[in-house]
Amino acid sequence: MTSNFSAARVHLDRAYDYLCGNDPMSRRGREALDLLIEAVAVEEFKQPRQNAEVLRFPIGRRF
Repeated sequence: MTSNFSAARVHLDRAYDYLCGNDPMSRRGREALDLLIEAVAVEEFKQPRQNAEVLRFPIGRRF
């Protein structure tokens, strides 16, 4: 089973947004989430790209 890094990053971003307070715990939480978000993003973009088939559509005259 492969991980869904993009979905994980969305949830981490949302958690970051919820910690909008100015108290020390909120600041530390945002710092920790920053590290996690960066780590997940690195892994997300290290994944090999999936091959896709390009479909060519005929280009005809339009009336």
